[in-house]
Amino acid sequence: MSIINRLLFFSLFFCSSQNQYPKDYFLNPISGELVLSGTFAELRSNHFHSGIDIKTNGVEGLSVFSSAEGYVSRIKVSHYGYGKAVYITHPNGYTSVYAHLQKFCPKIEAFVKSKQYEIEEYEIQLFPKNKLLEINRNELIGFSGNTGGSSGPHLHFEIRDNKERPINPMMFGIHVDDTIKPSIYELYVYPQFENSDVIEEEKRKKIKLIKISDGNYVTPTVVANGLIGFGVVANDKQNNAMNKNGVASIKSYYNSEKYIEINFNRFSFDESKHINRYIDYYYYKKNKKRIQKLFIEKNNPLSIFSYNKNKGLIRVLDSTKSFFSIDILDYKGNKTNIRIPIKAGAEDLTNQNKDDKYKTHIISNKNTILGNELIYVEIPPKSFYDDVNIDFLIHNDTIKIHEPTIPLQKSIEINFNIKKIFEGDKKYLFIGSINKKGKIIYNNTNRIGDFLKTKTRNLGTYTIGIDRKAPSIKAKNFKSDSWISNNKYLKIKITDDISGIKNYRATVNGDWILMEYDPKTNTLTHDFNDGIINSTENKLELIVTDNVGNSSKFESNFYRKLKD
Repeated sequence: MSIINRLLFFSLFFCSSQNQYPKDYFLNPISGELVLSGTFAELRSNHFHSGIDIKTNGVEGLSVFSSAEGYVSRIKVSHYGYGKAVYITHPNGYTSVYAHLQKFCPKIEAFVKSKQYEIEEYEIQLFPKNKLLEINRNELIGFSGNTGGSSGPHLHFEIRDNKERPINPMMFGIHVDDTIKPSIYELYVYPQFENSDVIEEEKRKKIKLIKISDGNYVTPTVVANGLIGFGVVANDKQNNAMNKNGVASIKSYYNSEKYIEINFNRFSFDESKHINRYIDYYYYKKNKKRIQKLFIEKNNPLSIFSYNKNKGLIRVLDSTKSFFSIDILDYKGNKTNIRIPIKAGAEDLTNQNKDDKYKTHIISNKNTILGNELIYVEIPPKSFYDDVNIDFLIHNDTIKIHEPTIPLQKSIEINFNIKKIFEGDKKYLFIGSINKKGKIIYNNTNRIGDFLKTKTRNLGTYTIGIDRKAPSIKAKNFKSDSWISNNKYLKIKITDDISGIKNYRATVNGDWILMEYDPKTNTLTHDFNDGIINSTENKLELIVTDNVGNSSKFESNFYRKLKD
Protein backbone atom coordinates (compact mmCIF):
# COMPACT_ATOMS: atom_id res chain seq x y z
CA MET A 1 0.00 0.00 0.00
CA SER A 2 1.43 3.37 -0.98
CA ILE A 3 1.96 6.19 1.51
CA ILE A 4 -0.87 8.17 -0.14
CA ASN A 5 -3.23 5.20 0.04
CA ARG A 6 -2.28 4.63 3.66
CA LEU A 7 -2.97 8.24 4.51
CA LEU A 8 -6.31 8.05 2.69
CA PHE A 9 -7.21 4.84 4.52
CA PHE A 10 -6.42 6.24 7.94
CA SER A 11 -8.21 9.48 7.09
CA LEU A 12 -11.35 7.58 6.10
CA PHE A 13 -11.04 5.35 9.16
CA PHE A 14 -10.70 8.35 11.46
CA CYS A 15 -13.70 10.11 9.90
CA SER A 16 -15.88 7.02 10.10
CA SER A 17 -14.92 6.41 13.73
CA GLN A 18 -15.77 9.99 14.57
CA ASN A 19 -19.12 9.79 12.74
CA GLN A 20 -20.16 6.23 13.48
CA TYR A 21 -23.79 7.26 14.05
CA PRO A 22 -25.90 8.48 11.08
CA LYS A 23 -26.77 12.13 11.65
CA ASP A 24 -29.67 12.59 9.20
CA TYR A 25 -31.38 9.23 9.49
CA PHE A 26 -33.72 9.76 12.46
CA LEU A 27 -36.37 12.48 12.61
CA ASN A 28 -37.80 14.06 15.73
CA PRO A 29 -40.68 11.86 16.92
CA ILE A 30 -42.85 14.89 17.79
CA SER A 31 -43.53 17.95 15.64
CA GLY A 32 -42.00 21.25 16.62
CA GLU A 33 -39.01 22.22 18.72
CA LEU A 34 -37.90 19.57 21.20
CA VAL A 35 -37.73 20.53 24.89
CA LEU A 36 -36.51 17.92 27.34
CA SER A 37 -37.52 17.03 30.87
CA GLY A 38 -34.93 14.23 31.01
CA THR A 39 -31.63 13.55 29.25
CA PHE A 40 -29.87 10.37 28.26
CA ALA A 41 -28.08 8.41 31.03
CA GLU A 42 -29.46 10.81 33.63
CA LEU A 43 -29.03 9.46 37.15
CA ARG A 44 -32.25 7.77 38.30
CA SER A 45 -33.17 5.44 41.15
CA ASN A 46 -31.27 2.18 40.57
CA HIS A 47 -30.64 2.87 36.88
CA PHE A 48 -29.39 5.24 34.23
CA HIS A 49 -32.11 6.84 32.11
CA SER A 50 -32.12 4.98 28.80
CA GLY A 51 -33.54 7.70 26.55
CA ILE A 52 -34.63 11.30 26.40
CA ASP A 53 -37.90 12.56 27.86
CA ILE A 54 -39.60 14.99 25.49
CA LYS A 55 -41.97 17.54 27.00
CA THR A 56 -45.56 17.63 25.74
CA ASN A 57 -46.61 20.85 27.52
CA GLY A 58 -48.29 18.87 30.28
CA VAL A 59 -50.92 17.40 27.99
CA GLU A 60 -51.60 14.00 26.43
CA GLY A 61 -52.62 13.10 22.92
CA LEU A 62 -49.90 14.72 20.82
CA SER A 63 -49.12 12.86 17.60
CA VAL A 64 -46.02 10.67 17.76
CA PHE A 65 -44.27 9.76 14.49
CA SER A 66 -41.78 7.10 13.51
CA SER A 67 -38.27 8.54 13.34
CA ALA A 68 -37.42 6.34 10.36
CA GLU A 69 -38.86 3.57 8.23
CA GLY A 70 -38.89 0.03 9.54
CA TYR A 71 -41.24 -2.47 11.11
CA VAL A 72 -42.82 -2.86 14.54
CA SER A 73 -40.69 -5.51 16.21
CA ARG A 74 -42.12 -5.30 19.72
CA ILE A 75 -45.13 -3.89 21.52
CA LYS A 76 -45.45 -3.84 25.28
CA VAL A 77 -48.41 -2.83 27.42
CA SER A 78 -47.89 -2.77 31.18
CA HIS A 79 -49.30 -1.10 34.26
CA TYR A 80 -45.86 0.13 35.27
CA GLY A 81 -42.52 0.75 33.53
CA TYR A 82 -42.94 2.01 29.97
CA GLY A 83 -46.72 1.69 29.99
CA LYS A 84 -47.73 1.49 26.34
CA ALA A 85 -44.60 1.26 24.20
CA VAL A 86 -43.74 0.63 20.54
CA TYR A 87 -40.38 -0.65 19.29
CA ILE A 88 -39.50 -0.10 15.62
CA THR A 89 -36.54 -1.89 14.04
CA HIS A 90 -34.94 -0.05 11.13
CA PRO A 91 -33.02 -1.31 8.08
CA ASN A 92 -29.75 0.11 9.44
CA GLY A 93 -29.95 -2.20 12.46
CA TYR A 94 -31.03 0.35 15.07
CA THR A 95 -34.30 0.22 17.00
CA SER A 96 -36.28 3.25 18.14
CA VAL A 97 -38.56 3.11 21.18
CA TYR A 98 -41.59 5.28 22.02
CA ALA A 99 -42.95 4.88 25.56
CA HIS A 100 -45.69 6.08 27.94
CA LEU A 101 -48.10 6.40 25.00
CA GLN A 102 -51.74 7.21 25.62
CA LYS A 103 -52.75 4.90 22.76
CA PHE A 104 -51.39 3.48 19.53
CA CYS A 105 -52.23 4.48 15.97
CA PRO A 106 -55.30 2.66 14.55
CA LYS A 107 -53.51 -0.25 12.87
CA ILE A 108 -51.29 -0.97 15.89
CA GLU A 109 -54.20 -0.42 18.30
CA ALA A 110 -56.36 -2.92 16.39
CA PHE A 111 -53.57 -5.49 16.37
CA VAL A 112 -52.89 -5.12 20.10
CA LYS A 113 -56.54 -5.24 21.13
CA SER A 114 -57.17 -8.35 19.05
CA LYS A 115 -54.39 -10.10 20.97
CA GLN A 116 -55.56 -8.74 24.33
CA TYR A 117 -59.05 -10.10 23.73
CA GLU A 118 -57.58 -13.36 22.49
CA ILE A 119 -55.67 -14.02 25.73
CA GLU A 120 -58.05 -11.98 27.93
CA GLU A 121 -55.27 -9.88 29.49
CA TYR A 122 -54.55 -6.15 29.47
CA GLU A 123 -50.81 -6.47 30.09
CA ILE A 124 -49.22 -7.98 27.03
CA GLN A 125 -45.94 -8.21 25.14
CA LEU A 126 -45.97 -8.91 21.40
CA PHE A 127 -43.28 -9.55 18.78
CA PRO A 128 -44.98 -9.14 15.38
CA LYS A 129 -43.41 -10.80 12.36
CA ASN A 130 -41.17 -8.51 10.27
CA LYS A 131 -43.63 -7.67 7.49
CA LEU A 132 -46.80 -7.61 9.58
CA LEU A 133 -46.65 -3.98 10.73
CA GLU A 134 -44.39 -2.07 8.36
CA ILE A 135 -43.89 1.60 9.16
CA ASN A 136 -42.91 4.47 6.90
CA ARG A 137 -40.65 7.33 7.90
CA ASN A 138 -42.60 10.03 9.74
CA GLU A 139 -45.72 7.82 9.94
CA LEU A 140 -48.12 8.27 12.85
CA ILE A 141 -47.56 5.44 15.35
CA GLY A 142 -49.40 6.69 18.42
CA PHE A 143 -50.25 9.52 20.78
CA SER A 144 -48.25 10.81 23.71
CA GLY A 145 -49.49 9.98 27.17
CA ASN A 146 -48.71 9.29 30.81
CA THR A 147 -49.00 5.51 31.06
CA GLY A 148 -46.82 3.20 33.14
CA GLY A 149 -44.30 4.62 35.58
CA SER A 150 -44.42 8.11 34.09
CA SER A 151 -44.68 10.93 36.64
CA GLY A 152 -46.30 13.29 34.15
CA PRO A 153 -47.26 13.53 30.46
CA HIS A 154 -44.26 13.19 28.14
CA LEU A 155 -42.75 10.99 25.45
CA HIS A 156 -39.85 8.73 26.36
CA PHE A 157 -37.75 8.20 23.22
CA GLU A 158 -34.83 5.80 22.75
CA ILE A 159 -32.48 4.59 20.07
CA ARG A 160 -30.84 1.19 20.62
CA ASP A 161 -28.15 -0.64 18.67
CA ASN A 162 -28.41 -4.24 17.45
CA LYS A 163 -27.24 -5.46 20.86
CA GLU A 164 -30.14 -3.68 22.59
CA ARG A 165 -27.81 -1.08 24.10
CA PRO A 166 -29.40 2.38 24.40
CA ILE A 167 -27.48 5.23 22.80
CA ASN A 168 -27.90 8.96 23.32
CA PRO A 169 -30.36 10.05 20.55
CA MET A 170 -28.46 13.32 20.24
CA MET A 171 -25.57 11.31 18.79
CA PHE A 172 -27.84 10.80 15.77
CA GLY A 173 -28.48 14.48 15.18
CA ILE A 174 -31.62 14.88 17.30
CA HIS A 175 -31.35 18.55 18.18
CA VAL A 176 -32.22 20.36 21.41
CA ASP A 177 -31.30 24.02 21.99
CA ASP A 178 -28.77 24.30 24.80
CA THR A 179 -26.51 27.26 25.47
CA ILE A 180 -26.49 26.87 29.25
CA LYS A 181 -23.41 25.64 31.13
CA PRO A 182 -23.81 22.74 33.61
CA SER A 183 -24.34 23.65 37.25
CA ILE A 184 -22.16 22.36 40.09
CA TYR A 185 -23.55 22.34 43.61
CA GLU A 186 -21.20 20.35 45.84
CA LEU A 187 -17.67 18.96 45.82
CA TYR A 188 -16.21 16.27 48.07
CA VAL A 189 -12.83 14.67 48.65
CA TYR A 190 -12.60 10.96 49.52
CA PRO A 191 -9.55 9.51 51.32
CA GLN A 192 -8.83 5.91 50.36
CA PHE A 193 -8.15 3.28 53.02
CA GLU A 194 -5.48 1.21 51.29
CA ASN A 195 -5.00 -1.30 54.10
CA SER A 196 -8.66 -2.20 54.49
CA ASP A 197 -11.16 -3.99 52.27
CA VAL A 198 -14.03 -3.04 54.56
CA ILE A 199 -16.33 -0.30 53.35
CA GLU A 200 -16.80 2.70 55.62
CA GLU A 201 -20.07 4.53 55.08
CA GLU A 202 -18.89 8.03 55.85
CA LYS A 203 -15.50 8.85 54.41
CA ARG A 204 -15.85 12.13 52.65
CA LYS A 205 -15.22 15.79 53.37
CA LYS A 206 -17.07 18.65 51.71
CA ILE A 207 -14.93 21.24 49.94
CA LYS A 208 -16.12 24.83 49.63
CA LEU A 209 -16.88 25.98 46.08
CA ILE A 210 -16.10 29.59 45.13
CA LYS A 211 -17.77 30.78 41.92
CA ILE A 212 -15.71 33.19 39.84
CA SER A 213 -16.77 35.75 37.25
CA ASP A 214 -16.61 33.43 34.23
CA GLY A 215 -19.01 30.93 35.84
CA ASN A 216 -16.32 28.44 36.79
CA TYR A 217 -15.21 27.50 40.31
CA VAL A 218 -12.12 27.45 42.50
CA THR A 219 -11.71 26.00 45.97
CA PRO A 220 -9.57 26.62 49.03
CA THR A 221 -6.42 24.50 49.14
CA VAL A 222 -7.11 20.87 49.96
CA VAL A 223 -4.60 19.53 52.50
CA ALA A 224 -4.20 15.77 52.32
CA ASN A 225 -1.87 12.80 52.47
CA GLY A 226 -1.93 9.55 50.55
CA LEU A 227 -4.49 8.40 48.02
CA ILE A 228 -7.59 10.55 47.44
CA GLY A 229 -10.47 10.86 44.98
CA PHE A 230 -13.14 13.45 44.31
CA GLY A 231 -16.88 13.50 43.83
CA VAL A 232 -19.31 16.15 42.54
CA VAL A 233 -23.00 16.95 42.61
CA ALA A 234 -23.87 18.47 39.23
CA ASN A 235 -26.60 18.69 36.60
CA ASP A 236 -27.49 20.52 33.43
CA LYS A 237 -30.34 22.60 32.03
CA GLN A 238 -31.35 23.10 28.42
CA ASN A 239 -32.91 26.21 26.93
CA ASN A 240 -36.68 26.68 27.39
CA ALA A 241 -36.93 24.38 30.42
CA MET A 242 -36.21 24.55 34.13
CA ASN A 243 -35.65 20.81 34.57
CA LYS A 244 -32.39 19.76 36.19
CA ASN A 245 -31.08 17.08 33.86
CA GLY A 246 -28.01 14.91 33.56
CA VAL A 247 -24.63 15.95 32.17
CA ALA A 248 -22.97 14.38 29.10
CA SER A 249 -19.39 13.88 30.27
CA ILE A 250 -16.97 14.54 33.12
CA LYS A 251 -13.19 14.76 32.85
CA SER A 252 -10.59 15.19 35.56
CA TYR A 253 -6.94 16.26 35.36
CA TYR A 254 -4.06 16.20 37.81
CA ASN A 255 -1.42 18.80 36.96
CA SER A 256 -2.92 18.92 33.44
CA GLU A 257 -2.64 15.14 32.97
CA LYS A 258 -5.96 13.43 32.34
CA TYR A 259 -6.98 11.03 35.09
CA ILE A 260 -10.52 10.05 34.24
CA GLU A 261 -13.09 10.53 31.52
CA ILE A 262 -16.75 9.57 31.98
CA ASN A 263 -18.97 9.57 28.90
CA PHE A 264 -22.71 9.06 29.06
CA ASN A 265 -23.15 8.10 25.41
CA ARG A 266 -24.10 4.43 25.62
CA PHE A 267 -24.57 1.66 28.17
CA SER A 268 -26.20 -1.75 28.50
CA PHE A 269 -29.26 -2.55 30.57
CA ASP A 270 -27.33 -5.27 32.39
CA GLU A 271 -24.91 -2.72 33.84
CA SER A 272 -27.45 -0.02 34.64
CA LYS A 273 -28.10 -1.28 38.18
CA HIS A 274 -24.45 -0.55 39.02
CA ILE A 275 -25.28 3.14 39.13
CA ASN A 276 -25.40 2.55 42.89
CA ARG A 277 -21.68 1.77 42.77
CA TYR A 278 -20.97 4.92 40.78
CA ILE A 279 -22.78 7.34 43.07
CA ASP A 280 -22.17 7.76 46.80
CA TYR A 281 -25.11 5.54 47.73
CA TYR A 282 -24.97 6.23 51.47
CA TYR A 283 -25.05 9.97 50.92
CA TYR A 284 -27.92 9.63 48.46
CA LYS A 285 -30.05 7.59 50.85
CA LYS A 286 -29.44 10.11 53.62
CA ASN A 287 -29.63 13.36 51.65
CA LYS A 288 -31.41 12.59 48.33
CA LYS A 289 -28.49 14.05 46.39
CA ARG A 290 -26.30 12.01 44.04
CA ILE A 291 -22.56 12.54 44.36
CA GLN A 292 -20.85 11.24 41.22
CA LYS A 293 -17.58 9.64 42.27
CA LEU A 294 -14.77 10.52 39.88
CA PHE A 295 -12.82 7.37 40.70
CA ILE A 296 -13.45 3.70 40.08
CA GLU A 297 -13.99 1.52 43.11
CA LYS A 298 -13.50 -2.24 43.26
CA ASN A 299 -16.18 -4.31 41.50
CA ASN A 300 -17.46 -1.38 39.45
CA PRO A 301 -18.17 -2.85 35.97
CA LEU A 302 -19.62 0.27 34.33
CA SER A 303 -18.59 0.98 30.74
CA ILE A 304 -19.11 4.75 31.10
CA PHE A 305 -15.44 5.16 32.05
CA SER A 306 -13.85 5.75 28.66
CA TYR A 307 -10.43 6.56 30.16
CA ASN A 308 -8.79 6.29 33.53
CA LYS A 309 -5.38 6.55 35.06
CA ASN A 310 -4.95 4.92 38.45
CA LYS A 311 -8.76 4.50 38.62
CA GLY A 312 -9.05 8.30 38.80
CA LEU A 313 -7.26 8.48 42.17
CA ILE A 314 -4.30 10.72 42.89
CA ARG A 315 -1.55 10.24 45.44
CA VAL A 316 -0.56 13.25 47.53
CA LEU A 317 3.05 12.92 48.68
CA ASP A 318 5.16 14.96 51.08
CA SER A 319 5.97 18.42 49.74
CA THR A 320 3.36 18.00 47.00
CA LYS A 321 1.84 21.24 45.75
CA SER A 322 -0.38 20.75 42.74
CA PHE A 323 -3.73 21.25 41.09
CA PHE A 324 -6.66 18.97 40.38
CA SER A 325 -9.17 20.09 37.74
CA ILE A 326 -12.63 18.87 36.82
CA ASP A 327 -14.51 19.65 33.59
CA ILE A 328 -18.24 18.98 33.45
CA LEU A 329 -19.83 19.18 30.00
CA ASP A 330 -23.25 18.87 28.42
CA TYR A 331 -23.83 17.34 24.99
CA LYS A 332 -23.51 20.70 23.23
CA GLY A 333 -20.05 21.23 24.71
CA ASN A 334 -21.00 23.86 27.29
CA LYS A 335 -18.43 23.40 30.07
CA THR A 336 -18.06 24.25 33.73
CA ASN A 337 -14.67 23.83 35.43
CA ILE A 338 -13.49 23.43 39.01
CA ARG A 339 -9.85 24.14 39.89
CA ILE A 340 -8.65 22.60 43.17
CA PRO A 341 -5.24 23.45 44.65
CA ILE A 342 -3.72 20.58 46.68
CA LYS A 343 -0.81 20.39 49.07
CA ALA A 344 0.55 17.69 51.33
CA GLY A 345 -0.18 18.00 55.00
CA ALA A 346 -1.29 16.21 58.13
CA GLU A 347 -4.97 17.21 58.03
CA ASP A 348 -7.22 14.20 58.62
CA LEU A 349 -9.93 14.08 55.97
CA THR A 350 -11.74 11.10 57.45
CA ASN A 351 -14.80 11.27 59.65
CA GLN A 352 -14.21 9.75 63.05
CA ASN A 353 -17.81 8.84 63.90
CA LYS A 354 -17.44 5.09 63.46
CA ASP A 355 -20.16 3.22 65.32
CA ASP A 356 -19.29 0.16 67.40
CA LYS A 357 -22.76 -1.30 66.90
CA TYR A 358 -21.81 -2.55 63.42
CA LYS A 359 -20.57 -5.93 64.61
CA THR A 360 -21.70 -8.37 61.92
CA HIS A 361 -18.95 -8.84 59.37
CA ILE A 362 -19.87 -9.92 55.83
CA ILE A 363 -17.21 -11.26 53.47
CA SER A 364 -18.50 -10.29 50.06
CA ASN A 365 -17.33 -13.35 48.11
CA LYS A 366 -18.80 -15.93 50.51
CA ASN A 367 -22.33 -17.22 51.03
CA THR A 368 -23.61 -15.98 54.39
CA ILE A 369 -26.65 -16.99 56.44
CA LEU A 370 -27.64 -14.83 59.42
CA GLY A 371 -30.45 -15.45 61.89
CA ASN A 372 -32.09 -18.45 63.49
CA GLU A 373 -34.49 -21.26 62.60
CA LEU A 374 -37.49 -18.90 62.64
CA ILE A 375 -36.08 -15.86 60.86
CA TYR A 376 -32.99 -15.76 58.70
CA VAL A 377 -31.46 -14.02 55.69
CA GLU A 378 -29.33 -15.71 53.06
CA ILE A 379 -26.73 -13.49 51.40
CA PRO A 380 -25.28 -15.04 48.20
CA PRO A 381 -21.65 -14.40 47.23
CA LYS A 382 -21.02 -10.97 45.69
CA SER A 383 -24.30 -9.53 46.91
CA PHE A 384 -22.23 -6.68 48.36
CA TYR A 385 -19.57 -4.86 46.39
CA ASP A 386 -17.16 -4.96 49.36
CA ASP A 387 -16.64 -6.71 52.66
CA VAL A 388 -18.89 -4.83 55.08
CA ASN A 389 -19.74 -4.48 58.74
CA ILE A 390 -23.51 -4.30 59.13
CA ASP A 391 -26.01 -3.82 61.90
CA PHE A 392 -28.05 -7.04 62.21
CA LEU A 393 -30.86 -7.61 64.69
CA ILE A 394 -33.84 -9.93 65.14
CA HIS A 395 -36.61 -8.93 67.54
CA ASN A 396 -39.81 -10.97 67.72
CA ASP A 397 -41.16 -11.11 64.14
CA THR A 398 -38.91 -8.35 62.79
CA ILE A 399 -35.47 -8.53 61.19
CA LYS A 400 -33.25 -5.51 60.75
CA ILE A 401 -30.54 -5.86 58.11
CA HIS A 402 -28.68 -2.61 58.57
CA GLU A 403 -30.15 0.58 57.12
CA PRO A 404 -30.83 0.86 53.37
CA THR A 405 -27.58 2.81 52.91
CA ILE A 406 -25.31 0.16 51.35
CA PRO A 407 -26.03 -0.89 47.75
CA LEU A 408 -26.53 -4.52 46.78
CA GLN A 409 -25.59 -5.86 43.35
CA LYS A 410 -27.53 -9.11 43.91
CA SER A 411 -30.75 -9.94 45.71
CA ILE A 412 -30.68 -11.41 49.20
CA GLU A 413 -33.40 -13.78 50.44
CA ILE A 414 -35.34 -13.22 53.68
CA ASN A 415 -37.14 -16.18 55.28
CA PHE A 416 -39.81 -16.30 58.00
CA ASN A 417 -40.94 -19.59 59.56
CA ILE A 418 -44.70 -19.32 60.27
CA LYS A 419 -45.27 -22.80 61.72
CA LYS A 420 -46.31 -21.35 65.11
CA ILE A 421 -48.92 -19.04 63.58
CA PHE A 422 -52.59 -20.06 63.66
CA GLU A 423 -53.35 -22.05 60.51
CA GLY A 424 -56.34 -19.90 59.58
CA ASP A 425 -54.16 -16.77 59.47
CA LYS A 426 -51.32 -18.14 57.33
CA LYS A 427 -53.00 -17.45 54.00
CA TYR A 428 -53.23 -13.74 54.83
CA LEU A 429 -49.54 -13.25 55.63
CA PHE A 430 -46.81 -11.55 53.61
CA ILE A 431 -43.33 -10.14 54.11
CA GLY A 432 -43.07 -6.39 54.02
CA SER A 433 -40.45 -3.70 54.51
CA ILE A 434 -41.06 -1.02 57.11
CA ASN A 435 -40.75 2.53 55.74
CA LYS A 436 -39.77 5.66 57.66
CA LYS A 437 -43.37 6.25 58.69
CA GLY A 438 -43.66 2.77 60.16
CA LYS A 439 -45.93 1.47 57.39
CA ILE A 440 -45.46 -2.06 56.10
CA ILE A 441 -44.87 -2.09 52.33
CA TYR A 442 -45.66 -5.38 50.55
CA ASN A 443 -42.73 -7.34 49.12
CA ASN A 444 -43.35 -10.04 46.57
CA THR A 445 -43.80 -13.06 48.84
CA ASN A 446 -43.77 -16.78 48.16
CA ARG A 447 -44.95 -19.42 50.60
CA ILE A 448 -43.18 -22.78 50.61
CA GLY A 449 -44.55 -25.04 53.33
CA ASP A 450 -44.28 -23.13 56.58
CA PHE A 451 -41.84 -20.57 55.20
CA LEU A 452 -42.53 -17.14 53.74
CA LYS A 453 -39.75 -16.02 51.40
CA THR A 454 -38.93 -12.79 49.62
CA LYS A 455 -35.97 -11.54 47.61
CA THR A 456 -34.80 -7.95 47.77
CA ARG A 457 -31.96 -5.69 46.68
CA ASN A 458 -32.62 -3.26 49.54
CA LEU A 459 -31.33 -3.50 53.07
CA GLY A 460 -33.61 -2.33 55.85
CA THR A 461 -36.18 -3.64 58.30
CA TYR A 462 -38.61 -6.41 57.36
CA THR A 463 -41.49 -8.04 59.17
CA ILE A 464 -44.58 -10.17 58.65
CA GLY A 465 -47.69 -8.31 57.58
CA ILE A 466 -51.26 -9.55 57.55
CA ASP A 467 -53.98 -8.57 55.11
CA ARG A 468 -57.51 -9.85 55.69
CA LYS A 469 -59.16 -6.91 53.94
CA ALA A 470 -60.42 -7.39 50.40
CA PRO A 471 -60.00 -4.66 47.74
CA SER A 472 -62.51 -1.83 47.44
CA ILE A 473 -64.48 -1.38 44.18
CA LYS A 474 -66.58 1.69 43.31
CA ALA A 475 -68.20 2.88 40.08
CA LYS A 476 -66.85 6.26 38.94
CA ASN A 477 -68.98 7.49 36.03
CA PHE A 478 -72.19 5.49 36.26
CA LYS A 479 -74.78 4.20 38.69
CA SER A 480 -76.30 0.75 38.82
CA ASP A 481 -79.45 0.29 36.72
CA SER A 482 -78.84 3.56 34.86
CA TRP A 483 -78.75 4.49 31.18
CA ILE A 484 -75.23 5.41 30.03
CA SER A 485 -75.74 5.61 26.28
CA ASN A 486 -73.67 8.80 25.99
CA ASN A 487 -70.67 7.46 27.91
CA LYS A 488 -67.56 6.82 25.84
CA TYR A 489 -65.97 4.93 28.70
CA LEU A 490 -66.87 2.78 31.67
CA LYS A 491 -64.77 3.79 34.69
CA ILE A 492 -64.37 2.00 38.02
CA LYS A 493 -62.11 2.82 40.97
CA ILE A 494 -60.28 -0.05 42.69
CA THR A 495 -58.04 0.23 45.76
CA ASP A 496 -56.26 -1.99 48.24
CA ASP A 497 -54.55 -0.28 51.16
CA ILE A 498 -52.39 -3.12 52.49
CA SER A 499 -50.86 -5.63 50.08
CA GLY A 500 -51.97 -3.94 46.83
CA ILE A 501 -53.82 -5.00 43.69
CA LYS A 502 -52.56 -8.16 42.00
CA ASN A 503 -55.10 -8.78 39.23
CA TYR A 504 -58.67 -8.15 38.07
CA ARG A 505 -61.16 -9.62 35.62
CA ALA A 506 -64.26 -7.94 34.17
CA THR A 507 -67.08 -9.41 32.10
CA VAL A 508 -70.26 -8.00 30.58
CA ASN A 509 -73.02 -10.51 29.90
CA GLY A 510 -70.46 -13.23 30.48
CA ASP A 511 -67.96 -11.93 27.89
CA TRP A 512 -64.53 -10.71 28.97
CA ILE A 513 -63.99 -6.98 28.43
CA LEU A 514 -60.70 -5.12 28.22
CA MET A 515 -60.18 -2.71 31.11
CA GLU A 516 -57.09 -0.54 31.29
CA TYR A 517 -55.70 -0.13 34.81
CA ASP A 518 -54.01 3.13 35.80
CA PRO A 519 -52.31 2.68 39.21
CA LYS A 520 -51.74 6.43 39.50
CA THR A 521 -55.50 7.08 39.67
CA ASN A 522 -56.58 3.59 40.79
CA THR A 523 -58.92 3.54 37.81
CA LEU A 524 -60.11 0.79 35.47
CA THR A 525 -61.36 2.04 32.10
CA HIS A 526 -63.25 0.24 29.35
CA ASP A 527 -63.60 1.87 25.91
CA PHE A 528 -67.06 1.21 24.44
CA ASN A 529 -65.48 1.62 20.98
CA ASP A 530 -64.11 -1.89 21.42
CA GLY A 531 -67.52 -2.99 20.20
CA ILE A 532 -67.85 -5.87 22.65
CA ILE A 533 -70.96 -4.53 24.39
CA ASN A 534 -73.84 -4.76 21.89
CA SER A 535 -76.86 -5.25 24.13
CA THR A 536 -79.34 -2.78 25.56
CA GLU A 537 -79.42 -4.43 28.96
CA ASN A 538 -76.02 -5.36 30.36
CA LYS A 539 -74.74 -7.10 33.46
CA LEU A 540 -71.24 -6.15 34.60
CA GLU A 541 -69.20 -8.40 36.88
CA LEU A 542 -65.77 -7.42 38.17
CA ILE A 543 -63.50 -9.48 40.44
CA VAL A 544 -60.44 -7.79 41.96
CA THR A 545 -57.79 -9.74 43.89
CA ASP A 546 -55.00 -8.40 46.11
CA ASN A 547 -51.49 -9.79 46.54
CA VAL A 548 -52.38 -12.25 49.31
CA GLY A 549 -55.47 -13.58 47.53
CA ASN A 550 -58.35 -11.59 49.06
CA SER A 551 -60.99 -10.95 46.40
CA SER A 552 -63.93 -8.59 45.99
CA LYS A 553 -66.77 -8.96 43.52
CA PHE A 554 -68.65 -6.03 42.04
CA GLU A 555 -71.90 -6.43 40.10
CA SER A 556 -73.96 -3.81 38.34
CA ASN A 557 -76.53 -3.50 35.57
CA PHE A 558 -76.49 -0.69 33.02
CA TYR A 559 -78.34 0.14 29.81
CA ARG A 560 -77.23 1.49 26.43
CA LYS A 561 -79.18 2.34 23.30
CA LEU A 562 -78.16 0.27 20.33
CA LYS A 563 -76.60 2.14 17.43
CA ASP A 564 -78.65 2.31 14.25
